[in-house]
Amino acid sequence: MSQARINPFNSVAMHGALILYTLIALFPVFIILINSFKSRKFIFREPLALPNAESFSMIGYQTVMKQGDFFLYFQNSMIVTVASLFFILLFGAMAAFALSEYRFRGNMILGLYLALGIMVPIRIGTVAILEMMVSTGLVNTLWALILVYTAQGLPLAVFILTEFMRQVSDDLKNAARVDGLSEYTIFFRLVLPLVRPALATVAVFNMIPIWNDLWFPLILAPAEETKTLTLGSQVFIGQFVTDWNAVLSALSMAILPVLILYVIFSRQLIRGLTSGAVK
Repeated sequence: MSQARINPFNSVAMHGALILYTLIALFPVFIILINSFKSRKFIFREPLALPNAESFSMIGYQTVMKQGDFFLYFQNSMIVTVASLFFILLFGAMAAFALSEYRFRGNMILGLYLALGIMVPIRIGTVAILEMMVSTGLVNTLWALILVYTAQGLPLAVFILTEFMRQVSDDLKNAARVDGLSEYTIFFRLVLPLVRPALATVAVFNMIPIWNDLWFPLILAPAEETKTLTLGSQVFIGQFVTDWNAVLSALSMAILPVLILYVIFSRQLIRGLTSGAVK
């Protein structure tokens, strides 16, 4: 009886804490969005107020479209993000399948070595990475960013996907082998569809850092034709004067792809995060 009385309270408290955390996390996004539709004067006078007939202004979005090559920056960010996620998921899934399916000498050591990449920030090797890109002629190319982000995302992808692939039934895979299916067919047509929640989780976890990164685009691809959206937005930030209308408008448009991706993969993401929690 006492447990039945306690559970509803715990549920309400847990949901209340989650709602509070969600509001705190979304508050900066809300501030950016509402202020992107205000004139500069009202951004500083009433930063928390919603736009009205007096404060409403589209000057920030107009400035972004005229002064900054927004569509080029957006295109570069999309190419880098999509290509990096494709290689992360492909190579990460293949490595995870090998580690979970086959037993060979050094299997555990190799898995631990890949897991170390989660703990060691890739930015520590920025100088060595820059020297490598200079020697290979990849500076100021999108491939430089794609390769770096792929290497950055692989450790986490392998770590997550390995655990999920170990849960795939061995009987199912052995039955496919008896039917004459090759290992590649088993991997692409049998295993990958069963670990879609894990793939969505890896994609979301890697997409946001790649999309928002400023460090490597600034160092490896600062040329105008290879600027990403985050780096391109810096054109509106000056040493003495900052066009806050344009900055907030550019950031608002940069947020949209992240929100769209989350809406599309939210169900798969939740399934990936909660898989194995209930037996």
